[in-house]
Amino acid sequence: MKSSAVIIVTCAIVLLLVLGIGQRSDRNTLTGIVTHVRDGDTIEVAKVPVRLNGVAAPELNEPHGQEAKTFMARLVSRKTVRCDLNGERNGDRVIGICFLNGQDIGETIISAGLARDCPRYSKGRYDDFNTAASKQLPLPGYCNRH
Repeated sequence: MKSSAVIIVTCAIVLLLVLGIGQRSDRNTLTGIVTHVRDGDTIEVAKVPVRLNGVAAPELNEPHGQEAKTFMARLVSRKTVRCDLNGERNGDRVIGICFLNGQDIGETIISAGLARDCPRYSKGRYDDFNTAASKQLPLPGYCNRH
């Protein structure tokens, strides 16, 4: 009977992992399947909302906002990402830098011209990835505050 219980528990754990229930390998890392893309700089990893640190994508009601969301959705939806969290929150979102196959997705969307570096929070991490197109996007005021 004990071996049946072990098999059931093992199967349940595997099922949770396959369905994208996030794993925290430590307090600062969240790994899981992207279950939803809210916009160009906010994704949900195993239903946990994650704000991409230092990335400023247009809001959905702004020019290129829907395009940024679509780009991000095509990039990460239903794929496994790893997010290095900084321990801070913004509303219901944790904040972190997320990677798809080792590639920083903040760099990817900025390089595509659909978001820009937010220097207040990135500390210049993404400045070299800004393009002519990304520099035309509005920079939110909170990115400039010191």
